[in-house]
Amino acid sequence: MCGLFAALTVAAAAFPAVAIAGLAAKAGAEELGEMPSELTAQSSPQVSRIFASDGKTQIAIMYDEFRSDVPLAKISQNMQDAIVAAEDHKFFEHNGVDLKGVARAFVNNNQGGGKQGASTLTMQYVRMALAYNATDPQEVVDATKDTVERKVSEMKYAVQVEKDLTKQQILERYLNMAPFGNGAYGINAASQVYFGKRPADLTVAESALLAGMVKAPTAFDPTTESGYPQALDRRDYIIGNMRDLGMITEDEAATAEKTKVKRTTERPTSGCASVSKNHWGFFCDYFYRWWLSQDDFGATSYDRERLLKEGGYRIVTTLDVKAQSDARKEVTSRQSDSNPNALMLAAVEPNTGAVRALATNRKFKIDNADDPQNKLSSNPAQAAEGIRGTFPNTTNPIITGSTGVPGYQAGSVFKMFTMVAALEAGMGLDTTINSPNKYKSQYLDSSSESCDGYYCPSNASASEAGSFNMWTGFGRSVNTYFIPLQERVGAEKVVDVAKRFGIHFRSSEDARRANDKDSAHEWGAFSLGVSASTPLDIASAYATLAADGKYCAPTPIQQITTADGTKIDTGKSDCVQATSKDVARKALDAARCPVGDRAQLGSCGGSTAPQVRDVVGHPVFGKTGTTDNDKTAALVAGTRSLVVAGYLANPDWAGHTDRMSHGIVNPAVYETLADYMEGKDVEEFPTP
Repeated sequence: MCGLFAALTVAAAAFPAVAIAGLAAKAGAEELGEMPSELTAQSSPQVSRIFASDGKTQIAIMYDEFRSDVPLAKISQNMQDAIVAAEDHKFFEHNGVDLKGVARAFVNNNQGGGKQGASTLTMQYVRMALAYNATDPQEVVDATKDTVERKVSEMKYAVQVEKDLTKQQILERYLNMAPFGNGAYGINAASQVYFGKRPADLTVAESALLAGMVKAPTAFDPTTESGYPQALDRRDYIIGNMRDLGMITEDEAATAEKTKVKRTTERPTSGCASVSKNHWGFFCDYFYRWWLSQDDFGATSYDRERLLKEGGYRIVTTLDVKAQSDARKEVTSRQSDSNPNALMLAAVEPNTGAVRALATNRKFKIDNADDPQNKLSSNPAQAAEGIRGTFPNTTNPIITGSTGVPGYQAGSVFKMFTMVAALEAGMGLDTTINSPNKYKSQYLDSSSESCDGYYCPSNASASEAGSFNMWTGFGRSVNTYFIPLQERVGAEKVVDVAKRFGIHFRSSEDARRANDKDSAHEWGAFSLGVSASTPLDIASAYATLAADGKYCAPTPIQQITTADGTKIDTGKSDCVQATSKDVARKALDAARCPVGDRAQLGSCGGSTAPQVRDVVGHPVFGKTGTTDNDKTAALVAGTRSLVVAGYLANPDWAGHTDRMSHGIVNPAVYETLADYMEGKDVEEFPTP
């Protein structure tokens, strides 16, 4: 028997192709012949990194496997030597298969001498690559199961890989693909998780420890009680190999063996909940939901999520770090995180749709039911069932909205859509309507507050009765001016403007009315903001006026770059001309009145937020909004550079009895805008 295997060993060394063919006979020559000889290059999953608009401030990372490939030149020689010393002493001598080792392992395994693998680094790389190439779970099993067929397949691939790649390329791919335990995949991640450093800076002792873990990351995990002694023994074994192979000196080996093993790890958390301490979580979540909605990234949301977490993208977002910090400061100085009422701000750049800030008095954090800080919902029915509120922690998109978070009634900010529809119909800003304190409209209304079955809006104050035009009516927010104006132009036309300006009708009832012309025509209170919207909706809508009627869909994206350095256009500004330049400029002229600025063509005659112009110090436009019983208070204010919209509302309970104060929401909005505009050149709005 010994003579037979000695002959096989000599033959294998002299005639490797014949040796593989001999093993193929055992594996099944027909099956081997059907195996492809070339290994399809497949990139292993890579971390995607999300940055603020400065391209430097990292907002978050997204991954399934914490891994970022690095070139071999950025991996220390110590690490390169250590993995060879640990796994394949003859790596630089063989052609992908160590046939003497294979024969030795074959004899040993068949004589009960303990399990030997004889896999070279190249064969191990092949095994990992086949697993990552797998398209279903069974292929993963086939790529890793311990059979003669799998071993022969690896050998055949390995020989071809050695023809196609240099030893340095194989070593680089191996080190970038290997698992190191504790969620670290690839040497770049491992050096960060275990030592908090770059792979270029790894020492002999650190390299030997990491190299020892590849064989069995769990068994040789230095952070566990059972793994620590084994990890230490294996590290020292590899250091000894490095010394014996001439990779390091006796003194270097002795020094490395005396080095204490670090027993803690630090791995960055994937996703948006990990960035709550920086108050970027709601923006991060907005980006994440945006990505999952893009067809360019896959047919399903599952495919899109996999691409984000495995594609190795570098994503520079539109988030302005200073604007975000200022907005959060203005919010929390007026409303604590533990307050059930949410003060929500969204800031959008006209002409691009770039979302610059999203802030609220909440922490973006997954709720822990055992945390005493978490409060029961302010809705008594929900609280009775033990349902938690959105304060102080939530991951709900309360600023930007979703199917489950349709938004909030925002009041008179919707009057802008009525004014635009009237201007589009050929009416002038000087269109005058005699507005009583209470107006009986043509819209049917079955509520108890109706006038003989018709909708009867009234003004906030008896002093608002009189003759008004668009400047004065918008400036003083006269309800009984805008409902007759809506009647003249048609409520369905007003709804159409809102759609063109980016209002999303997320609730089923709002969507039903908005998408049916007859229902929209009878939507009597639409101009008074009874449809649910979000601060981001209104900021984007008003930004359309500042952009001369060009609506730009809000976007969190400045630039997306693929792992290979290709820049893609998905997420770039997507703009359409929502109304004419002339109409937009006229509407904006009237919209200067509510915020204390002066119209260029007419006289304002009053303001509902007169402080805005003086505080911002730039030409401004905007509008306040208040719903019945002050359940929501809103302000939107903007310049040619930025539009900020703020809502003060209760996200948990529409039926609450708190009265929302403009003394809270208004200064939060205009101070945020003022912070952003500080030091910028004064730009006047174009004359209508």
